[in-house]
Amino acid sequence: MVRAAALVSGDGYKLQAVLDAVYFQEIPDFELVAVLSPDKNTKAMKRAVSSGIPAFVVDPDLFPNITSHSMAIANKLRDMDIDLVILAGYRLDLGVIPYQYRNRIIGTRPCLIPAFEEVPDEEIFHAVLERGVKITGATAYFADNDGLVGSIILQKSIEVHPDDTPESLRSRVVEEGEWKLLPQAISLYCEGRLSHHGNRVLISPK
Repeated sequence: MVRAAALVSGDGYKLQAVLDAVYFQEIPDFELVAVLSPDKNTKAMKRAVSSGIPAFVVDPDLFPNITSHSMAIANKLRDMDIDLVILAGYRLDLGVIPYQYRNRIIGTRPCLIPAFEEVPDEEIFHAVLERGVKITGATAYFADNDGLVGSIILQKSIEVHPDDTPESLRSRVVEEGEWKLLPQAISLYCEGRLSHHGNRVLISPK
């Protein structure tokens, strides 16, 4: 059984995708043990509580810097015997956490990495439309040592429509891309089907 914890901020739409997958038993040998957030008042934390998942706040204002804050999170994860860390919309620097959870931190971004890799998530959909690209999408990845996008696990392409607005495009990328890729990537990890070969992640057949 893979014991996982989700790091969350904001509205928690990525967390909800994981919670739904847990509810429908779509991820084998998986247990979402806890949800951690820097703010107790986020919608993501409310989603966790309403789903019966233990939720913890690690307030960055109580620490002098990001290193000490991330160390507190890492210590909490270790105390709970966490095997896998899920980035479910977490917005803070991961600090030291990737060094303790190398190749065990999974997240998604609403773009086809490396395209728009340097653009903040909230600006990606404007950037896609301004650039006039025809295909965008979402990427599931392992975090690197800096907590950024490392090895790519899965990608999903999404067609950009001529009449798209940033809001309509965001809805499709989130719903058809990130919401599907995050549980799929977690499932592949729990099934032991992901292997690292340099910068590449290979998926073995069932």
